[in-house]
Amino acid sequence: MNQMLQDAEVETSQADIAPETPAAPPVPDHPRFAKPQRVAFVQACWHREVVDECRISFLKEIEARHITNVDVFEVPGSFEIPLHAQILAKTRRYTAIVAAGLVVDGGIYRHEFVADTVIKALMDVQLRTEVPVFSAVLTPQQFHETEVHQDFFRRHFVIKGIEAAEACAKTLLSLERLRGQVAAGIAS
Repeated sequence: MNQMLQDAEVETSQADIAPETPAAPPVPDHPRFAKPQRVAFVQACWHREVVDECRISFLKEIEARHITNVDVFEVPGSFEIPLHAQILAKTRRYTAIVAAGLVVDGGIYRHEFVADTVIKALMDVQLRTEVPVFSAVLTPQQFHETEVHQDFFRRHFVIKGIEAAEACAKTLLSLERLRGQVAAGIAS
């Protein structure tokens, strides 16, 4: 009986011990750049509480990818982003430019017109200047000023910020390699 009591105590004491918490997943080891990179992040202030989530997640992810020189610029709305992007690209201080904004149907302009104009202009900037421009300018088909929609798009902008950082870092690495090959006469 004494043995049974001791066995029961051992089982109880083992059950009282909390299981070990699982280890955090390993942090991915991202490639490093041969030269320092500097990125401009141009953010529209229209619906700032939503678009801020993109900037926050972008900055966190881009730092994990070994890019720590990021300058943030704010503009009133998405329509103003392309001009800022062009001026920033022409300075040659930045190896990439990221644009973030939320274009919604506000009743003045059709939101499709604004979004299309912004995206085409950003593409023109990158092709004219050879500075890559990344867009996290989103145009939902429907956006209402409700808490449900704002929460949904806040979460969506977190994802878009991470995706923009990934695309930015991968493109800059690819361009760094390509330009190195061109300079070495390997690619023309």
